[in-house]
Amino acid sequence: MLKKNELYRAAVTGFTSDGLGVCRVEGCAVFVPNAAPDEEYDLRITHVGKNSAHGKIVNIITKSVARVNRACPYAKRCGGCRFWHLTYEAECELKRQRVLDALNRLGGQSLETLALTPAPTCEGYRNKAQYPVTTEKNKPIAGFYREGTHEVVAVKRCLILPECADRAKQAVLDWMRQFRVPAYDETQHSGLVRHIFVRHAEATGQVMVCIVANGARHPRENELVGALRDRVPGLRTVVLNTNLRRGNAVLGDETRTLWGDGFIEDVLCSLRFRISPRSFYQVNRAQAQVLYQKALDAAGLTGRETVLDLYCGTGTITLCLARRARQAIGVEVVEAAIEDAKKNAERNGIENARFFCADAGQAALRLAAEGVAPDVIVVDPPRKGLSADVIEAIAAMSPERVVYVSCDPATLARDVKLLNAKGYALRHAESVDLFPRCAHVETVCLLSKLKSTQHIEVELDMDELDLTAAEKKATYQEIKDYVLEHSGLKVSNLYIAQVKQKCGIIERENYNKPKSEESKQPQCPPEKEKAIMEALKHFGMI
Repeated sequence: MLKKNELYRAAVTGFTSDGLGVCRVEGCAVFVPNAAPDEEYDLRITHVGKNSAHGKIVNIITKSVARVNRACPYAKRCGGCRFWHLTYEAECELKRQRVLDALNRLGGQSLETLALTPAPTCEGYRNKAQYPVTTEKNKPIAGFYREGTHEVVAVKRCLILPECADRAKQAVLDWMRQFRVPAYDETQHSGLVRHIFVRHAEATGQVMVCIVANGARHPRENELVGALRDRVPGLRTVVLNTNLRRGNAVLGDETRTLWGDGFIEDVLCSLRFRISPRSFYQVNRAQAQVLYQKALDAAGLTGRETVLDLYCGTGTITLCLARRARQAIGVEVVEAAIEDAKKNAERNGIENARFFCADAGQAALRLAAEGVAPDVIVVDPPRKGLSADVIEAIAAMSPERVVYVSCDPATLARDVKLLNAKGYALRHAESVDLFPRCAHVETVCLLSKLKSTQHIEVELDMDELDLTAAEKKATYQEIKDYVLEHSGLKVSNLYIAQVKQKCGIIERENYNKPKSEESKQPQCPPEKEKAIMEALKHFGMI
């Protein structure tokens, strides 16, 4: 058992999905921030859990060639970025390997390699900023939470954000200090300003500033708008969002426009999109265009297909698909997003796209009732991946191809394996880095439906097969081996067939049947029947 505060020497053996280094100490996994490939350390254990521990680097024994000086002075304290201490090439390799390992180890694939498209820049790419606001030494500050806490680290300039975001943040803080507007105190649920939320449209240069407040009104609202207009180039609108609830949710339910239209517009894949505070929009526009192009290529559209986008949001991918398909259908469970998607289709003059609010199961029923069978289904789910009912709905609609856009390799791998079981084979996988210096990575996978004409003909020993539909099964020999190992009993194919028949597992016609009606067959003894039942349970057949 490792001891807290003790020093141990260990080498890096891998990395977690959050970018922490993994070291092995006395057989225990120790998670280490700021680790680099191929390094060895003296570690101090900071926390000991039941199955793992956490540590920090005290001394680097062997230094990696990938380690560099951090360009960001806040990187070690701020919980936003993970990889400023590595070269970007090393970061991309870690992400690429993470996706490859997940698909092979968790997804049951056998990929030898996987491509990853790096970002053209690591700075200023993120078009959305959410700064929590608090009070420090009787003055309002804003920045980002220290990892694993709600302690705000004040940040003057964030390198992955455009400069306009930090300008807007500072303008709001100066306004708060000038007019004594209190910051929110989450422990007391008092004060006013909770978050400063900034969105920037790279193609148009438009900026939206949203103040999230613990109240429906601000004092000195006109002065706030004036301060922002003076100091934020490209400012298009200022809005006030009211969030009266306790908890971690940033936005509340009500939004009021203080100045401007209440939205900004950006151009993505040559389509124009309206963005409000609640709109889903990829945070890295340049790399989102690369990602969507790869999804389009994977879909293999010729102009004759019906395409279904099951997590359409405000319609970004759906409208891109519509330009290459006969028709595109977008489905989303958030009603407001569907309304935005319809407006985006109208704004771009796209008439072969339609949208409706439903979950995947409801969409399958509705399309079936309309006699619509999608040729291609595209999914871009949240980090938790696809639910079981979505997998079932996809299988029920039986498209030729499924294009899966994922932001989490582990849930992607799980779902690829589940889709494999439904008759869809992974044909291609490729990653795109939308989040330089952060741990996340996006991946596009193409899965296609297996066809009988493509199957390889093989010669089978039919006596060793369980032909009971496409469920989990074991051969007769595997059942025999299990029974012998766990009970010491030898059982025949006949006994196994008899027990399976009792359990409702139907054998093919004439399997182990007597040659004549007058023939008698020995019946499986109770102790052997019990042992076979245990084997069937073990193999998931009953």
